[in-house]
Amino acid sequence: MADESNTGPVEAAAEMKAPTAKKRRSPRRQKATEQVKDTKTTAAKAKKYSEQERADKLKLIETEVAQHNSTLKDAIKRAGISEQTYYQWKRAAKLVEQKVAMPESAGDELADLVQLEKENQRLRNLLAEKLRTENAELRKRLGMD
Repeated sequence: MADESNTGPVEAAAEMKAPTAKKRRSPRRQKATEQVKDTKTTAAKAKKYSEQERADKLKLIETEVAQHNSTLKDAIKRAGISEQTYYQWKRAAKLVEQKVAMPESAGDELADLVQLEKENQRLRNLLAEKLRTENAELRKRLGMD
């Protein structure tokens, strides 16, 4: 067995592993609010175009491309807008055109619907009358009256 009186190396190892005090960190530096404010004010503001300006720019781009003066990308750059903006404006203009066209056809569709409903009611009445007469004939033949 081992000699228990020899505790020298064990104690030295225990002293080495003794917990040490943690180093303290310095507090985090706060963001400079002045820098944040400056970046917000210097950012480019988005331009707001009226519906007429949008339509004019779209027409300008379409005419340039139709006349083969330039490519679509070049025409969009000359107009001063991004490609994404061009396609968004184009889609919005298309939706407006569809909405304008709908009310004209909606009135015609409504009139057609009313006419079909009247025709449907007339045919139902004819069928009901025909079934009543057939039913009355069958009752007479069977002697149920």
